[in-house]
Amino acid sequence: MKLSVRKTATAAMLAALAVAMSAFSIPIGASKCYPIQHMVNVICAVFLGPGYGVMSAFCTALIRNLMGTGSLLAFPGSMVGAFCCGMLYRKTGRLWPTYFAEMIGTGVIGGILCFPVATLVMGKEAAVFTYVMPFFMSTACGTVMAALLVGALQRSHALDYLQGVLSRP
Repeated sequence: MKLSVRKTATAAMLAALAVAMSAFSIPIGASKCYPIQHMVNVICAVFLGPGYGVMSAFCTALIRNLMGTGSLLAFPGSMVGAFCCGMLYRKTGRLWPTYFAEMIGTGVIGGILCFPVATLVMGKEAAVFTYVMPFFMSTACGTVMAALLVGALQRSHALDYLQGVLSRP
């Protein structure tokens, strides 16, 4: 994978935004739901692609964990969601499937993948589907936020411009 300085800087800025907004979280059950990360996942998918989205999600989760504002559950949830919506946007170029992929990737697949992290690494008792509903609720909120933002950018034709700027060498 060839790294672009422009895309790397954009992914880093989006990770910084996500970390800075980490105070905005919603506790649901045993997890800390964090809708800003889901919004950033969709924005990364649309502007940067799956690789940069996963890097941004990883950096956000790592920094939040180091700062004590996140949990280990952020790693499988956010990274899988970023990968799924990035890949689907790359394949289809359409926004609605991308939003759906973020919700399924983070909410369902990421929620299930949190089971081994919670039980084996964190020592918590949990069922396989314990984190699916809280993650799904969080990703639904963040995906709606992203849909509003990206939709406004699309209607103003700024989406095409920004995608062109980021794709230039």
